[in-house]
Amino acid sequence: MADMRDEAVAAEGSSLKVVMIASVAAVGGFLFGYDTAVINGAVGALEATFQAGDTAIGLSVSSALIGSAIGAFMGGQLADRLGRIRTMVVASVLFSASALGSGLAFGLVDFSLWRLVGGVAVGMASVIAPAYIAEIAPAHLRGRLGSLQQLAIVTGIFSALLVDYGIAAGAGGSAQNPFWLGLGAWRWMLLSELPVAILYGIGALMIPESPRYLVAKHRDEKAREVLRSIIGRRAESKVEEIRQSLSGEQTGTFADLRGRFGLLPIVWVGIGLSLFQQFVGINVIFYYSSVLWQAVGFSERDSLAITVITSVTNIVTTFIAIGTVDRFGRKPLLIVGSVGMSLTLGTMAYLFGTAGMDAAGKPVLEGTAGTLALVAANLYVFCFGLSWGPMVWVLLGEMFNNRIRARALALAGSAQWVANFLVSATFPALRTAGLGLAYGLYTASAMASLVFVLLFIRETKGKELEDM
Repeated sequence: MADMRDEAVAAEGSSLKVVMIASVAAVGGFLFGYDTAVINGAVGALEATFQAGDTAIGLSVSSALIGSAIGAFMGGQLADRLGRIRTMVVASVLFSASALGSGLAFGLVDFSLWRLVGGVAVGMASVIAPAYIAEIAPAHLRGRLGSLQQLAIVTGIFSALLVDYGIAAGAGGSAQNPFWLGLGAWRWMLLSELPVAILYGIGALMIPESPRYLVAKHRDEKAREVLRSIIGRRAESKVEEIRQSLSGEQTGTFADLRGRFGLLPIVWVGIGLSLFQQFVGINVIFYYSSVLWQAVGFSERDSLAITVITSVTNIVTTFIAIGTVDRFGRKPLLIVGSVGMSLTLGTMAYLFGTAGMDAAGKPVLEGTAGTLALVAANLYVFCFGLSWGPMVWVLLGEMFNNRIRARALALAGSAQWVANFLVSATFPALRTAGLGLAYGLYTASAMASLVFVLLFIRETKGKELEDM
């Protein structure tokens, strides 16, 4: 009886330890979300500070996304070469350099280059954090711990928007106003990422290397040491299982992805998931929403507050998705999300398309139209956060077989960042052409995503990875 109690206490202690380890790794996801959203509050100030037009601002804001595509593509190879921990440290250094450089930028060109550096870090974090968590977590905790990545991303988005709001409010309500040390408030928004980036690197150096990586590098004794602290007595047998699985795996190449139509059908499906996740326009809400709400009559301070509320909606919805994905399945949630996004985006397209114009040619939502647009935007985020936000990451992690998984993920992940870039870079020009047109295009993408799911997505709930 005493032995059973001791084992229960040991199991509880090891579970707590692995949760803490996974949480440190998930800081990469937090920085992923923070870095991509912190630019939101600075967009208007960038236009004024550097006297830039819509196209130039769109390209500079979106330069991070090109870096993310590069980082995602190279992140897996770097992790296999340097190790998971060292790759996290490299990402931490890049995050830190980007925060410092973009916050102190002299012009739009060097600002864009520093954002590109930050994007590489984001791309690396988007690959290394879920991989490390999966490899360090015991089987009975892997699903919940894997969900920390998505939760960390949306929490990072919320934190960035909250910091933007706080700094703008402290500077008198505008990101263009000077704040501490005479620097513009928008600069402090970007510099605010630096402390978290440094802590990420320090934290990474305090957690153990992945046992799977250690065995692959023939450091079995170190792998046993890590596994003993996580799963106890089963460490020896687990090392043997890992060794056998590694010896049985074939080293794949990108040639393995080739199929009848250039790529294997399953790879095209993965790329399609990535493209639709971005083409519905979700990142317009998080990159440009403060500018968007100002365009329809809200003050800059109120616009930032609305964006914070929207990010809270995203966090709450992620918890719902985590609690329902294994109950209802992936495909049903994607269908519900596509229908909901089609309706809410269609509502926004109608409201902005029929809105009156002020003297400057900007749309004006009068009466209940403004409230309805605000409700529709938040319902849209709810529908996305329940479905296409987390479900795409879940499916990409489990839909490919063992031989092609890493390279198929790299290709689909890179496609996702390229699509994100295209949407973000074109929105300023679309905004000028008309917000009704912009949201009309996103509505069409949401409707197409429903057809895509119905025709090409197979349910993976309850299936082992080896059965894919």
